[in-house]
Amino acid sequence: MPQTAHHQDDTPSAVPGREPPRLRADGPARWRIDRTGDMRVPGVVYASEQLLPDLHDDRSLEQVANVATLPGIVEASYAMPDVHWGYGFPIGGVAATDVAAGGVVSPGGVGFDISCGVRLLAAPLAEGELADDLGALMDALAAATPKGMGRGAVWHVTDRGEFDRILVDGAAYAVARGYGEPADLERCEDGGRLEGADPAQVSERARKRGAGQVGSLGSGNHFLEVQVVDRVLDPAVAQVFGLAPGQVCVMIHCGSRGLGHQICSDHVRVMREAMPRHGIRVPDPQLACAPVDSSEGEAYLGALAAAANYARANRQLLTEATRDAVASVTGCRDLRLVYDVSHNLAKLETHVMDGRARRLCVHRKGATRAFPAGSPELPEDLRSVGQPVLLPGSMGTASYVLCGQDPGGAFSSAAHGAGRRMSRHEAKRRGHGGSELRDDLARVGIEVRAGSLRDLPEEAPQAYKDVEEVVRACETAGLSRRVARLRPVGVVKG
Repeated sequence: MPQTAHHQDDTPSAVPGREPPRLRADGPARWRIDRTGDMRVPGVVYASEQLLPDLHDDRSLEQVANVATLPGIVEASYAMPDVHWGYGFPIGGVAATDVAAGGVVSPGGVGFDISCGVRLLAAPLAEGELADDLGALMDALAAATPKGMGRGAVWHVTDRGEFDRILVDGAAYAVARGYGEPADLERCEDGGRLEGADPAQVSERARKRGAGQVGSLGSGNHFLEVQVVDRVLDPAVAQVFGLAPGQVCVMIHCGSRGLGHQICSDHVRVMREAMPRHGIRVPDPQLACAPVDSSEGEAYLGALAAAANYARANRQLLTEATRDAVASVTGCRDLRLVYDVSHNLAKLETHVMDGRARRLCVHRKGATRAFPAGSPELPEDLRSVGQPVLLPGSMGTASYVLCGQDPGGAFSSAAHGAGRRMSRHEAKRRGHGGSELRDDLARVGIEVRAGSLRDLPEEAPQAYKDVEEVVRACETAGLSRRVARLRPVGVVKG
């Protein structure tokens, strides 16, 4: 169940023979890339020394430096502890641009799977209550979860007006149509609906790709996982989140499917053509961008919000399918939403810098927001402790729930997962076959249901960084703090 936002289409460009930028220590689990050449701000990399070798192998530091050249960028070009190579931006990259100072928005700073994210459900069940039913439960979840690259969905939307409602109202519209309950929306980022969606900016090709996929897992690193709260590290915060030792949870990781992918492709092409008109030059064409307040920038943000709402509806539909499957086996349907947060977005946010509030376009690609206690964006019942940060590990390793810290860092952001350390091809070449991997995981108590055993080795645990080290680096750097550790017992993979 590898939990990163990397997709096979995010093939990064490279400059053969170029040495990676040099890092120098700049604090606990914090490293600095000094400004050189066209960099407008420095680069800041959050990582432990144990994670540094992976950074030098995949050229992600070069991408951190490239992002630092974007017009209007402020403070620094940031990289999270799970950083690895991506399209334009590294996956695990965070950058904010000042809208009033000509700041740009870049689709490469979001990625192809717009609003790919994670939601966590908590059940009133203990691990022991699943002992005899785990296999049947995983069979039911696999049958109820449309997965793979093609079509297939929980909700077959055929009416154009209804599809537009999904693009505008997201999870809120899904709930209104009976897929879930109003309480679900209270624990969703943005209440399950990102404002500013403009369906007119979504191409017919994007609509066609997304129409048959509302309520589907997809392929690659997307997953649905049954977990157990293995350890509580902050009991007071865990209680507010609704987590207790031994409790059964379900984590869902998916995004905007073909619709988001096509929106990214469409708007990258438009921005590449528009950059000369705006006098913009970038060191990598994958960083194509336009001013936030330009027609191209506004069009992309309108389409992005539509894709984000589609993704939130997608996870809401899978939540209802999960509740039905769990109820069919255990008789319990009361799976409560702990939180739902995206890790591929560009959002307009207000942040205080140098004593004044500034309107910024914050790109988080393979990074999740991690707002601290007191943030008005949080639901009232979470405001006293801070935002849940959901950080999955890999298929076979633990996941974590963390909490936003004050003052935090990188515009209140944190890592979104373990982060790949091997390409998919390398993981497949080095690992066992799919059946062997499935059997290996079964021997350590993890039931796997995969859409493709042939491709399963691409997601093997060894293809990912050590999630324990990534989490420690987040905590050491002050990005977020640990609340609970979740151990996998079953996973559905696309």
